Amino acid sequence: MTSEGRLAQILRHPIKAHGREQLASVRLSEGEAMPWDRHWAVAHDLSKFDPGAPSWMPCINFQRAARSPTLMAIEARFDEVSGEMRLTHPDLPPLVFFPESEGEKLIDWVLPISPQLRFRPVALVHAPDRAMTDTAYASLSIKNLASNAALGQKMKRDLSIHRWRGNLWVDGFAPWEEMTWVGRRLRIGATVLEIRERVGRCRATMSNPETGLVDADTLDALMETVGVQDFGVFGTVLEGGEIRPEDRVEVLA
Repeated sequence: MTSEGRLAQILRHPIKAHGREQLASVRLSEGEAMPWDRHWAVAHDLSKFDPGAPSWMPCINFQRAARSPTLMAIEARFDEVSGEMRLTHPDLPPLVFFPESEGEKLIDWVLPISPQLRFRPVALVHAPDRAMTDTAYASLSIKNLASNAALGQKMKRDLSIHRWRGNLWVDGFAPWEEMTWVGRRLRIGATVLEIRERVGRCRATMSNPETGLVDADTLDALMETVGVQDFGVFGTVLEGGEIRPEDRVEVLA
């Protein structure tokens, strides 16, 4: 027995916790994260990230919206060909820079909306071996539009999907159905993903992605609705290929 829906949106976050970008299509590769998703991260002054031996590290080593909620309002546009990044925020002038060679420009730009004592941002970094995802393996996060709508109904407000920083948003499934997908496989267009675990949520989801202001207790609402502070699932790519919105999504038996 299979359950079917469609792929509604594709999003990536080139700099971990610093901006979202909607895509018209993307090519996934076996065993890899989404191209350019969480490729960079912003190390803070207490980070244990070692520039001399760069590798994946847990998110506590990097600037996070859970600690700096206003980061949620950043939007990104990354040009894969030129390497140019454009970031916008409602409280800052637009920033255009090249992450590979001009990381200090990002640090200067983001300082006014960052912690001023402990956890000050100090460097834009990346690990050449893999993306700076929230998991110790290369993952994509999959979210269900119906679950977001159900939680918004519970909270009596519209919830932007950008609170959840998902990569792939699916539609046509029952609310919270994705919570049962762990250990199963998902076919999206020509690709196949294996669902590994649920996504535990943090205080970042309490911030409005338009304003960066904390305005909704999503964590309490999740506990009241599903009994855990989880939303969405992590998957790994088993079979690569190009995907785009409106592709069919199947939960495989």
